[in-house]
Amino acid sequence: MSKRQESKFKIDRRLGVNLWGRSKSPLNKREYGPGQHGQRRKKPSDYGLQLMAKQKLKGYYGNIGEKQFRRIYAEAVRRKGDTGENLIGLLERRLDAVVYRMKFAPTPFAARQIINHGHILVNGRRLNIASARLKDNDVVEVKTKSKQMALILEASASGERDIPDYLEVDSSALKGRFVRAPLLADVPYPVQMEPNLVVEFYSR
Repeated sequence: MSKRQESKFKIDRRLGVNLWGRSKSPLNKREYGPGQHGQRRKKPSDYGLQLMAKQKLKGYYGNIGEKQFRRIYAEAVRRKGDTGENLIGLLERRLDAVVYRMKFAPTPFAARQIINHGHILVNGRRLNIASARLKDNDVVEVKTKSKQMALILEASASGERDIPDYLEVDSSALKGRFVRAPLLADVPYPVQMEPNLVVEFYSR
């Protein structure tokens, strides 16, 4: 279970963005940070901008821990091509990200939880590791006994998000296919993500 299950919207207020684009975000009512000095605004340094970009990416994918995020970044560096694009591609290959994108869960935190509880099958076999990396054409589906869960049905019927083009989903069967890793421009982030600043942060 996620360590941020009860306080995920604190991430929104701390970063000053509606990270998941949800109507429930407290930032819709108070567009400033928490605490006594939350309404003070000062121009961030280059380091501050890079740190914020990293925190936004980590937070968006269920508040990934620093050690795990650094491993993903190291893998992105090793791969050929643009490191920022590689980083996004690797993050979008995570099983919890795909379950969230396919609208089988309302949030990345909920996606991680239903995976940990064994409700998701990959290529017909149960997989309960949220950070598992999918390959092109892997098939992801909700286990038959779990298809009537209210959380999953409500998420699938929600009009809050659209399913991106790099996934194929049969919403009625709660089953989908991971077609390919996306580029940054393909990912429907509610806020601007800047993986190039994350690369700069780790390259310091």
